[in-house]
Amino acid sequence: MQLSRDRSIAWVPMVDGIERVGVMRVAGTELGEDVLEVCRTLASLATLVVISKAAHNDVLVIRIRTRPMTLQAELLWAFLPPRTIGTSQATSTAVLEPAYDIGGDAFDHSFSDGTLHLTLLDAMGHDLASGAASATGLAACRSTRRAGGTLPDIATTIERTLEQWIPDRLMTGILAHLDTHRGEFAWINCGHPPPLLIRDGHVVPGALERPAQLPFGLGFHNTSPPPLHRARLQPLDRVLLYSDGVTEARSATGALFGEDRLADTVIRSMASGSTAPEALRRLVLDLLTHQDQRLHDDATILLTEWHPTA
Repeated sequence: MQLSRDRSIAWVPMVDGIERVGVMRVAGTELGEDVLEVCRTLASLATLVVISKAAHNDVLVIRIRTRPMTLQAELLWAFLPPRTIGTSQATSTAVLEPAYDIGGDAFDHSFSDGTLHLTLLDAMGHDLASGAASATGLAACRSTRRAGGTLPDIATTIERTLEQWIPDRLMTGILAHLDTHRGEFAWINCGHPPPLLIRDGHVVPGALERPAQLPFGLGFHNTSPPPLHRARLQPLDRVLLYSDGVTEARSATGALFGEDRLADTVIRSMASGSTAPEALRRLVLDLLTHQDQRLHDDATILLTEWHPTA
């Protein structure tokens, strides 16, 4: 919370879980601690109203947005989950930019019976078909997962679905599960940049790199799903998934944003006390600054932290 010098104005964070969704401005003659406590409660209540109503109240949606969305962005945001979810065992948060003009990036995360499921997809192109491919990929993932399917089953379903309904559209992706009790991280990588493992404030070199597999859309995963990889995490480990629109972002001089700068920005932000959503916001700001405030490709980042209570 921030106060003006004369304590007549306060800016109170509106927080959903650990994610800041906005700020409430309060004005009065002099805001004492008792009034500020009431303001915090009111900000929490306002947050609940916004979160619960935004999905089916166009007035709130229009107020939140700064400009119209493209058709493919509307399609994908209808499928995407909340940007931050968490339990006492693990937290997952994601960002997707540019939010109003998404091409083919999409993410998903959800908890089920002690398991955190993670998905990051990147469909070829920047048109409506790209958005449809990613949305279809998410639907295939959720349908198979909720029917009891494994990660290889999900990969096969995505491949067959693309082949049947959106042929000739390539899509890279990572499908992963985190056992939030034991810390076992299992994943499948189809043509996507490998995940990064952040431990004790440093990236563990090559910890989650495995032989590259072909992307979805070529038909190779129909009968032979890609291999499932496993790694054991340590408490407070973080796993960072990202699309190539992050590391391949170029400055006016042609310099790549790169993997090192990606990891360093997240590590420094969280070391300074920022929550995961705030760390990713800072990363997006750095990425926009690097590209002179204009992204030329979708940039998606998904950060997961395992923080077991035992």
